[in-house]
Amino acid sequence: MAFKHLSELKQLLVDKPARRLVLAAAQDHNSLSSVLMAAHDGFIEPILVGDKDAIHNIAAQNNFDLTGVRVVHEPDSEMAIEIAVRMVRSNQADILMKGKVGTSNLLKGVLNKEWGLRSGSLLSHFAIFEVAAYHKLIAVTDVAMNIAPNLQDKIAIVNNSVACLNRLGVEMPKVAVLGAVEMVSENMQATLDAALLSKMNQRDQIRHCLIDGPLAFDNAISLESATHKGIRSDVAGDTDLLLMPDIEVGNVLYKSLVFFAHAGVAAVILGATAPIVLTSRSDSDQAKYYSIVLAAAITRKE
Repeated sequence: MAFKHLSELKQLLVDKPARRLVLAAAQDHNSLSSVLMAAHDGFIEPILVGDKDAIHNIAAQNNFDLTGVRVVHEPDSEMAIEIAVRMVRSNQADILMKGKVGTSNLLKGVLNKEWGLRSGSLLSHFAIFEVAAYHKLIAVTDVAMNIAPNLQDKIAIVNNSVACLNRLGVEMPKVAVLGAVEMVSENMQATLDAALLSKMNQRDQIRHCLIDGPLAFDNAISLESATHKGIRSDVAGDTDLLLMPDIEVGNVLYKSLVFFAHAGVAAVILGATAPIVLTSRSDSDQAKYYSIVLAAAITRKE
């Protein structure tokens, strides 16, 4: 990825109209803070759906300015989700964000057959990290949605992520399919999937990217490590996207980067008809803010 810092994502929003973001169950301090910060910077127009009194109390206690911000009063969280999702579905909003509701409840609304945001694609989690030790931003998928993706799931996850990276200006993302080793082993399904994904990419069955795998983590991010092991790869050492073998590996890597490497992160859910900002309670205000910036940057609105 051409960018080194998450702050550079803002460049993609220069001279672009503000995206309309709806926050479901908006009576959440951290989410509300990040939304209002992004609105102040001109990237979004917020719509707050939730308990109006609780929202205004949070704003008063923290000197948040709600002047000109649309607030839709709905104290029931399930109804707040439905209202927010319907707004995105009817093109009244461009981005959906989770407030003070459970992730499973929000996703239940997103996947509702009558008024949800189904697109026919698999939903997947996409995160971009700013790591001091790496020469550019690096994306990781999937660490939060798909527990044990099979080959077809991984194809969908790659396609979601590559389309997102293309929207961010990365024309031919380099995708490293991770495994514990860099050799194909019939006893390790992740390596078999990686080999198949690589070959499918070579045959244009997966397009607009360059895929190599299996690669161990060190080979994927270090050309020196790959060279030392005799690996010839156009991806090794210059990876844009790390494809996880399963959610457990991904979750550990995500949290290791944040808590050990102090990496900055932005994350969205892909595969719906609009980007979804679905951050964790442990995510920092900065992570929530840049997740909103990321969602705004990939929204298909000019």
